[in-house]
Amino acid sequence: MRAALTRYRIIAYVVGVVLIVLVAIGMPLKYLGDNPTIVETVGPAHGFLYMVYLVAVFDLGRRARWPLGRMLLVMLAGTIPFISFYAERKVVGWARAAAETSDEPVAVTS
Repeated sequence: MRAALTRYRIIAYVVGVVLIVLVAIGMPLKYLGDNPTIVETVGPAHGFLYMVYLVAVFDLGRRARWPLGRMLLVMLAGTIPFISFYAERKVVGWARAAAETSDEPVAVTS
C-alpha cells in the first residue's frame, strides 16, 4: 500500500497544480486577454493527468478497502482547485490510521 499511497500523493499534487494553472492563469487569459494558448495546452494535459489521478485513487482505494463513497469523493477532489491538496492530506491521515491498526507496515512521510 505504501507504493500506491506514494503514487497517489504525487499525482494529487501534479493534478492540483495543473488545475490551478488552468483556472487561475489560462482561463483569465483566454476570456479576458483573448489568448487561448495556455488553455489549449494545459487543458488536455490536465485531462490526461486527471485520468491518471483516477487510476491512482482507484488503486489506493482498493488496496485500503475504502467504501465506494470515500473513493468517489477523493476522485472528485481532482476537479476543484485546491481541493486535491486538502484531499491528499486527508488520505495520508487515513493511511496513517490504517497503518496503526494493520499488521502491514506502511511508512507515511509528510
